[in-house]
Amino acid sequence: MADSKESQSPAIGNRLSAISFQRLCEIVAKLRAPGGCPWDREQTHESLLPALIEEAYEVAGAVRANDTANFREELGDLLLLIVMHAEIASESGRFDTNGVLKEVTEKLIRRHPHVFGSSDARDSGAVLKQWESIKRAEKKHKPGRNAGDAAGHYLDDLPLALPALMRAQKTQSKVARVNFDWTELGDVIAKVEEEIQELKQAILEQDRKSIEDEVGDLLFAVVNLARKCKLDAESALQAATDKFVARFNRLEDKLQSRGKKLGDVDLAEMDAIWEKIKKNDEAQMTNAE
Repeated sequence: MADSKESQSPAIGNRLSAISFQRLCEIVAKLRAPGGCPWDREQTHESLLPALIEEAYEVAGAVRANDTANFREELGDLLLLIVMHAEIASESGRFDTNGVLKEVTEKLIRRHPHVFGSSDARDSGAVLKQWESIKRAEKKHKPGRNAGDAAGHYLDDLPLALPALMRAQKTQSKVARVNFDWTELGDVIAKVEEEIQELKQAILEQDRKSIEDEVGDLLFAVVNLARKCKLDAESALQAATDKFVARFNRLEDKLQSRGKKLGDVDLAEMDAIWEKIKKNDEAQMTNAE
């Protein structure tokens, strides 16, 4: 006979999740209520923004570190802040947690007609184009659009608050869905090389505004190259920065072993140490392969 607990685990798990989430909402409400926690009662949407952003980055850090326990903890911290924002909104009658859940649930069903409806979109490309089409149609019914163009512009909904690399890649991905994209990787590489040449010319002319413009264009082109290589530019830069920090820490350790410290040695000596560290890393990568 099959284990009854095992056969019922999905349903039981769903009920336990619902109970746990309700418990979290009740705790947050109590913390915010008269007689609750003074610190929690003082918080506003604005005061919680730094923590919300920080927790989102800590979730990303836990994912990149493949740290399961920390990942679970950071997701909980992020969820807490989401519930806190919903509770603060409910206190002024703007919306509540149920409203948040209802809206996102309806949106998921509405934007997945290939799962919950009769659409025949079956690959990721078709699904993404369908998503954009549905999303654009939804925007027609939202306030704040020009009277002559109820749908607004295609890129109007790009979040201005995103980090620059993420916003650039999201922009490129969106326009690619409407066929504004190079088909060949070589064309993207050529664009990067073109931007480098234009930056060199701006530097020769010592035109600060042009230099700034060309640096921005180069960064945008490099992000596009990462996208065409199916890489996330933000993650790639994060990994490169982590690698640099790790190597620089080893460089500092090497100097200390020689009785020296940063700031007391010239670039030539540090560069020699750096090259040895780099070659050692490359040799280890080759052996690992």
